[in-house]
Amino acid sequence: MGIPTVLAIPYAAQGHVNPMMTFSQKLVENGCKVIFVNTEFNHRRVVSSMVEQQDEESVLKLVSIPDGLGPHDDRNDQAKLCEAIPKAMPEALEKLIEDIHLKGESKINLIVADLCMAWALDVGRKMGIKGAVLCPASASIFTLLHSVPMLIHDGIVDSDLGLTLTAERRIRISPSMPEMDTEDFFWLNMGEPKTGKKVLKYLLYCAEHIHLTEWWLCNTTPELEPGTLLYMPKILPIGPLLRNNDNDNNKSATTKSMGQFWEEDHSCMSWLDEQAHGSVVYVAFGSFTLFDQNQFNELALGLDLTNRTFLWVIREDNKMEYPHEFKGHKGKIVSWAPQQKVLSHPAIACFVTHCGWNSTMEGLSNGVPFLCWPYFGDQPSNKTHICDELNVGLGIDKDKNGVVSREELKNKVEQFFNDDKNMKSRSMVLKEKVLNNIAKGGTSYENLKKFVKEIEE
Repeated sequence: MGIPTVLAIPYAAQGHVNPMMTFSQKLVENGCKVIFVNTEFNHRRVVSSMVEQQDEESVLKLVSIPDGLGPHDDRNDQAKLCEAIPKAMPEALEKLIEDIHLKGESKINLIVADLCMAWALDVGRKMGIKGAVLCPASASIFTLLHSVPMLIHDGIVDSDLGLTLTAERRIRISPSMPEMDTEDFFWLNMGEPKTGKKVLKYLLYCAEHIHLTEWWLCNTTPELEPGTLLYMPKILPIGPLLRNNDNDNNKSATTKSMGQFWEEDHSCMSWLDEQAHGSVVYVAFGSFTLFDQNQFNELALGLDLTNRTFLWVIREDNKMEYPHEFKGHKGKIVSWAPQQKVLSHPAIACFVTHCGWNSTMEGLSNGVPFLCWPYFGDQPSNKTHICDELNVGLGIDKDKNGVVSREELKNKVEQFFNDDKNMKSRSMVLKEKVLNNIAKGGTSYENLKKFVKEIEE
């Protein structure tokens, strides 16, 4: 048999495209060809932010299919997206595969679907193509989604609205797993209740298809979620999914920045080189978080108040004005950063983060402690995991009006630098354990090898 061809399909959000792209690059390094399927909207963003364009001969080929939304629809509206995807994308994916086979360029041997796109396994089944599912979130989020029917049966979750019915704030899915706060169930943190309801309905539709494969891959490691992996041994840890940060010579620089929706500003790296070791507060809230003007002001003025050097990522779609008192002279602001490289820089002291799982894995892999400021979805439960289970972070608290005050930010930064909780040393111990998984002979390394061998057979 020739080189195996894998079709990879992430959910249409930056936090899903990134890990799927990293996984695809690992498959390429292990001798596979990958056809990477974005929505047309995201494909355009990815291609325009790439430093160099692809050639036709590439072993990692970017293609696209429509997401079912209109040209002016808001792609950040999760309810709309989750309603449009099942109507439009399965058929479009089938057609794409037929076209690829008709042209005779490649015969697709396997589909790797994001957990939030697991319906693609059914498209594969109809066409005689095997599949695998990749969860870009934690194993406990995977387990929670898998357990929703059981939670509905046990009267803990309302079957129609997804609302919590139990009076108990904390539950355990299994005795081996950490407690979960029922208010942190990811679908209850999507803004509008009806958004959460539609997202949950869509994800349960996806979860119905995961039995179509034996391969449940997850961006995690045994040390991070031992109890969950004990309860769900079918979940195979292949994390941390990290881009190859080898010296940026030859083509590695381009492949590394593939998959970004915004162009990375590398000027922050030379700026970091000029800062003292362990002195910089890195502030980045991922691809979704949006603050109102009041919260934006408090954040900016809080950074001034800390009197510490900071690197702050503010996306281009941020429409907020800087408060007129904001000096910002101790910091650098960029619109999108090469985050993994930033976190591996010795100047970084701590990471003020929204607690997205990719950011969490990247922080852990670099031994960087967290100041946790979750925004939505699975982020509140990731925060609990970072602070209570792993003990490598501090929560940033909101006041009674739901705002993080400038004083609160300043106090938490101070508390971190006084580090009476030894977070930094714990982070470094955890870093070594996490990275051992992707070294030769490590759990994730071996799981990936086993997976590639299966594709080849």
